[in-house]
Amino acid sequence: MQRATLDGRVDHRFQVSLRGVIDLLSHHLYSSPGVYVRELLQNATDAIRARQQLEPQATGAVGLELREKQDGGPPTLLFTDEGVGLTEEEIHRFLATIGESSKREQLEARRNDFIGQFGIGLLSCFMVCDELLVVTRSAKGDGRTLEWRGRHDGTYDVRVSEHPLDAPGTHVYLVARADMAEWFTPERVRQLAKHYGGLLPFPVRLTVDGQTETLNPDGPPWRRFYETPGDRRQALLAYGREVFGTDFLDVIPLRSEAGDVDGVAYVLPASPHFNAKQKHRVYLKQMLLSESAENLLPEWAFFVKCVVNANGLRPTASRESFYEDAVLAKAREALGQSLRKYLMDLAHEEPRALQRLIALHGLSVKGLALDDDDFYRLVIHWLPFETSLGVMTLADYRKSWPVVRYTPTLDGFRQVARVAAAQGLCVLNAAYTHDTALLEKLPHVVPEAQVAPFSSADLPQSFEELTLDEREAVYPLLRLAERVLAPFRCGVEVKKFFPAEVPTLYSSDAEGAFKRDAERAREESDDLYAGVLDGVMAGTGGQERALLCLNLHNPVVRRLAAMEGRELLKLSVEMLYVQALLLGQHPLNAQEMALLNHGLLGLISARLDEGGGGGGSSGPGSRGMH
Repeated sequence: MQRATLDGRVDHRFQVSLRGVIDLLSHHLYSSPGVYVRELLQNATDAIRARQQLEPQATGAVGLELREKQDGGPPTLLFTDEGVGLTEEEIHRFLATIGESSKREQLEARRNDFIGQFGIGLLSCFMVCDELLVVTRSAKGDGRTLEWRGRHDGTYDVRVSEHPLDAPGTHVYLVARADMAEWFTPERVRQLAKHYGGLLPFPVRLTVDGQTETLNPDGPPWRRFYETPGDRRQALLAYGREVFGTDFLDVIPLRSEAGDVDGVAYVLPASPHFNAKQKHRVYLKQMLLSESAENLLPEWAFFVKCVVNANGLRPTASRESFYEDAVLAKAREALGQSLRKYLMDLAHEEPRALQRLIALHGLSVKGLALDDDDFYRLVIHWLPFETSLGVMTLADYRKSWPVVRYTPTLDGFRQVARVAAAQGLCVLNAAYTHDTALLEKLPHVVPEAQVAPFSSADLPQSFEELTLDEREAVYPLLRLAERVLAPFRCGVEVKKFFPAEVPTLYSSDAEGAFKRDAERAREESDDLYAGVLDGVMAGTGGQERALLCLNLHNPVVRRLAAMEGRELLKLSVEMLYVQALLLGQHPLNAQEMALLNHGLLGLISARLDEGGGGGGSSGPGSRGMH
């Protein structure tokens, strides 16, 4: 179609293929052909609401009647409503024009009264049938009953019906296409109508073989009256089991003034992956919108699944999720506050229940604590931590140790845990997700709290010093050990600590650990990168950053202190150094690997010499092996 403009241009209209639009709907917009039931339910309930604006005393109901043909042909589904109906002008304007909405004028004034806003929902019926018959009588018109017959090829006709309706309303007839008959069985129609319209405020009735049943007798279960809180909890848990097929731990009421949202959240019985996004069941004006809405709750709330109804949120074009806008953001924040309140109430009234919840959904609780200072104050002392003296809550820790000492890495904790425990020191393992950030936040939220990082370099400060006689006895060992370990930039001390079976402790500060890692990387790099690392290491200074502490409580160290054979003593110190590195989870560099190999062979040789192997302790074979 074209028309000429005043300046001589010719404007052309788009030529829209209805078949193409229907294909687009079925393959890209709607999740399955079954949404035709949802769209007809939606149109029917919107029509009832529109009539109530004209006649406030009007009530309404939605009817579905399945009619089987005697000749075995495809069944017919009849949808009826007691709504506002359509005039002839509205039929031409709205039923035959894609993109128009019969609610548009009303939406301008009362946007929240209706579910649909897009005027294309009726086209979903062409996914399951080739022809659509709409019989309607308008509450605003001249009392005539009109018929609109639309076909999937894009043609339609309108005429006065020979079978007038007794009252305003609309009847929609769908004859199943042969390949879509499965969507017209009694079981499927009942399931779809109850699924989408089970919470609608108007009665939805299904008639099959002359038998009529109401599919939504009770309304939203969270709005019903219950005799006791226990009855309410059990009823809502049973509803959650019916909806999701899961036995949940608890149920949480949800409410948001923004978007007029209410419903319930269910606490999952098992912890999902931290990055998992829960899919929620959401209703729009009490009709199912989606079972996979992901953007309704805060990201940290992955430990719950919810069922909610929203009266003031905007659906997307497919009507299977909500638009991201300011109203949705406010609603999400309010629903998050409902979850916070639930956890806060547990902390005050049922701390054991909170501990069980934390044990199951610890990551989520920790994430929320980092995000919210008030919630942090309530739960931080209930959080369990691994320590050098076993697992305990932060509250139990602070009862005995005023300073909260922690290691931020797992290797760091492994290096200190055993020795720290033997000294009576309790050190927290803060290597797990969020733990370090939670502990570092403690003095900012709880002013009297003291927190300090702890490493193996801090341990020698708690060790027992030697007596003067002990210092004199170990002096030769100390001097020799200092010379042996000087090439490794490692200092030596001799102290007494527990457990006695640990002969040495290797420790270094953060700069020393960095330097070790850089040296190891240099050995494995090409010349260019090695030069870069040389420059980096040159800036770290030349001070000793590592320390090997020998434990005089250990029998081996005491025997070494009394030993006079310098070669065997040197070999023993080298091996104790390598063992300390390995026990502390420190990777060996090339020089230390060579030391390990040399030391093992030397110790074997010394043992053979001592036992007379290889021709005697002074024989040439023994000398060669040594």
